[in-house]
Amino acid sequence: MAFESLSDKLQNVFKKLRGKGRLTEEDVKASLKEVKMALLEADVSFKVVKQFIKAVESRAVGQDVMNGLNPAQMVIKIVHEEMISLMGDETTELSLNQGGVTVIMMVGLQGAGKTTTVAKLAGKFKQKGRKPLLAACDVYRPAAIKQLQINGEKQGVEVFAMGDSPSPVEIAKVAYEYAAANRFSVLLLDTAGRLHIDEEMMGELQQIKETVQVDQTVLVVDAMTGQDAVNVAGMFADKVGIDGVILTKMDGDTRGGAALSIKAVTGKPIFYIGMGEKLSDLEQFYPDRMASRILGMGDVLTLIEKAQQDFDEEKAKELEQKIRKATFGFDDYLEQMKQIKNMGGLSSVLSMLPGIGGKMKDLEALVDDRAMDRIEAMILSMTPKERANPDLLNPSRKRRIALGAGVDISEVNKLVKQFEQGRKMMKQMPGMMGGKMGKKGRFKLPF
Repeated sequence: MAFESLSDKLQNVFKKLRGKGRLTEEDVKASLKEVKMALLEADVSFKVVKQFIKAVESRAVGQDVMNGLNPAQMVIKIVHEEMISLMGDETTELSLNQGGVTVIMMVGLQGAGKTTTVAKLAGKFKQKGRKPLLAACDVYRPAAIKQLQINGEKQGVEVFAMGDSPSPVEIAKVAYEYAAANRFSVLLLDTAGRLHIDEEMMGELQQIKETVQVDQTVLVVDAMTGQDAVNVAGMFADKVGIDGVILTKMDGDTRGGAALSIKAVTGKPIFYIGMGEKLSDLEQFYPDRMASRILGMGDVLTLIEKAQQDFDEEKAKELEQKIRKATFGFDDYLEQMKQIKNMGGLSSVLSMLPGIGGKMKDLEALVDDRAMDRIEAMILSMTPKERANPDLLNPSRKRRIALGAGVDISEVNKLVKQFEQGRKMMKQMPGMMGGKMGKKGRFKLPF
């Protein structure tokens, strides 16, 4: 997961600070030196790191901090605030015209996930009541048009294509005329990427902007390329002009430096981050929430939003009634697992809880998402009667289930024991799963 290594290192630094009763100027400077190394190892731009450390130090060695009741907490608070400032202070939305067609040109290098991101973005606009149209302007990459058409169909969004014979400039022009004539509110131009930046590519993008009134130019970059992503963003900003960035593959094994550097280097905001391969895995970028994740403070607001988006309220109400009446079965258990998978898996959910982020390595054995697949296999190896009434599971039935799921019988016994313990606990907490919102609008976690 992005920032995992950086988060671990920063939390170790803060742990040392908290262990000191009072802080000296030397303590703060030594800690910031460690922070500096952690940021550089996370592939944050050297220039950005230098400015960041200078800003934190100028605030952290002041009298108010050094003589405060809890100087360590004050230093952490300053780091948090400066990190938010580094990434843009406020969340920036893609601005859309009130009337007519808003033209958004999507640009980026090949392999960054641009075509998939175009479809994800169209899905976001559709959810907000807009009528998006996708235009296939990539006439160079084999199957690019087909990929856009498949993704557009999945999102229920129309795709405008003219094949690979016309020029991208001509396709963009005709697509705009079609969008205007058919009352589409957003036109997303999926332009061609290259393996590297070249003059031909930049010239083509400039021609599109000269031919069609482009309202927003959005750069899609692969977060896993680290500092290269920042360099690419800088070149696109200089040669074509961009209004903002979408960072993809933030769920991968990336050091995360791009997210911390792009705003400072280009002056342009990050609009969204891609957190998975599903067409729904595109999250609004919130600098304050990202800073909290990096510093191990969790991201409860995003967790709540994901739960509200992915959980079925009617099913949650049905589940509450089953818990109240003690009729909760393995089919319900399986349904809960599917819902958690929709939220990115148990490890993703736990990583958003305060204080858990930095302990994920210690919890890996407990939150192995692959274990959920084995549990699913065991439940599906049960008969409908066994899933509805776990009390039927005698030793011979458990052996049959283990054989069907390809696991040792000890895993089946462990599952049944955990299920019974969970069912007892849930009986003591009626109402916990009664829909998305509890009394007074408070959110109830769905597990």
